[in-house]
Amino acid sequence: MYNRKDAKTGRNAKSLLCLIIHCETLRPRTFAVRLVISLLLIFSLPCLCDAQDVNVLVQKVRGKLDMVNDYQATGRMKTNVSFLKVPIATVKVYFKKPNKLKVKNEKGISFIPKGTVNINMNNLLSSGKYTVLDAGNDKIGNTAVKVVKLLPEDDNADVVLSTLYIDETNLVIRRAKTTTRDNGTYELEMSYGNYVPYGLPDKIIFSFNTKDYKMPKGVTFDFDDGNDVKKGDDKLKNKKGKVEIDFSSYTINKGVADSVFQ
Repeated sequence: MYNRKDAKTGRNAKSLLCLIIHCETLRPRTFAVRLVISLLLIFSLPCLCDAQDVNVLVQKVRGKLDMVNDYQATGRMKTNVSFLKVPIATVKVYFKKPNKLKVKNEKGISFIPKGTVNINMNNLLSSGKYTVLDAGNDKIGNTAVKVVKLLPEDDNADVVLSTLYIDETNLVIRRAKTTTRDNGTYELEMSYGNYVPYGLPDKIIFSFNTKDYKMPKGVTFDFDDGNDVKKGDDKLKNKKGKVEIDFSSYTINKGVADSVFQ
């Protein structure tokens, strides 16, 4: 079967082989050096093409997310932290470009890690200042995904590394693992339905390690053993936490006031 990518690689390889033949007229040492360099280039061409394809894929995903200037979403949030009693809550999630995001619990304080700012993938991709690496292929359930790693160019950025699992058919991110400088490592898993044309999920599962979560100063929570334990207690260490949000509706590109994020 004809493959445009293979044809392009073949043309480039042919050009390099012509260069090698031309080099035969040079001194033996010079010819040997150029032969080695040319062969290395030939074998690296498929990798270079893959890297370019991955960059294009990330830009397509970003372009889809860029369609959303703002949104207001309603959902139900379930917090699963082994040592905390947190009831299921109705929440509203607000987003506005470039990176404003707020989760409001209608009945009080929510146990939400700082990293939830990236539950909107636009916040991860909006800067564009990162190196994209092809990390191969994988599957999430029955969905084939391309694995991509993003390395920020800014050495002082809070995000150190992001690994994205991209559904190439729908141009959406199915899973994202992010390592940060100050808030540990967390993982997002997303399911899509009615709002897939905008790259917005119907469900988000946010997993994190509670030892990396920085509780606000003076805040206490009701623990399962009936005790109020403050920030810094050993019960906050080495525990896994999970926040699930099932979205029932989105209002997209209708405007969100800046005052919402204050």
